[in-house]
Amino acid sequence: MSLSSLRPAYRAALGMITPSANLVVERVTCAILSDFPEVSGHFSRTPVFGARDLFPDDYDWDGMLAAARLLAQARPDVIVWNGSKGATLGFATDREFCRRVSEETGIPATTSSLALEAALGSLGARRIAVVAPYATDYQKKLVAGFAREGLEVVAEAHSGIADNLDYAGVPDTAIASMIRDVGGAKPDAILTWCTNFPAAYVVDALERELGIPILDSVTLAVWHGLHMAGRADLRGRRWGRLFDGPAS
Repeated sequence: MSLSSLRPAYRAALGMITPSANLVVERVTCAILSDFPEVSGHFSRTPVFGARDLFPDDYDWDGMLAAARLLAQARPDVIVWNGSKGATLGFATDREFCRRVSEETGIPATTSSLALEAALGSLGARRIAVVAPYATDYQKKLVAGFAREGLEVVAEAHSGIADNLDYAGVPDTAIASMIRDVGGAKPDAILTWCTNFPAAYVVDALERELGIPILDSVTLAVWHGLHMAGRADLRGRRWGRLFDGPAS
């Protein structure tokens, strides 16, 4: 067999912007796209690292737009901000990000937070539980952000980690334990929130165990990008119930 016979027939491309200290976005995105061999994933980074956010109340617009410009040179079908900060800033800020990216590049855009908004709309879910790796102060900020969007947080669990890079090291067993804990509140949906939090790998098994939809921030971003590119379907089902239905 020649190597050329292994080359996929690419039909679509997703451009992903990821925080610079993130170890999870590329891995999960590529794993999901292995079920969609006609879609390629391409990545750009913006500075987000350490335990201190240099832009606590807004985005680093220069960094974000610079990353989008680089991706635009590859002409992807969609540019996706695969980062979770929009939940603390407000979904309107992510809509502004999409407006700026599309205006500058001519390419449609979405984000993890806007993907969440679409998924919750499809599910009719307003009562949520939140599982994240964050330190307590940031977790409180996150919960308050969801409340401003009209979501009722009925339970939460967090790992107490401050450094962005360390989020990726939370083991599956700890993530699963937190998901089971918040599942006791019987929310409409459980969010595993942080795109450097490797929760995507446990979603399907725990959805089947608990009978509750689990929406992972990285998976959401890929799912919504696939929808916008006209490529999402049941081939992604092993990544969770999210792939069962359409985006609203």
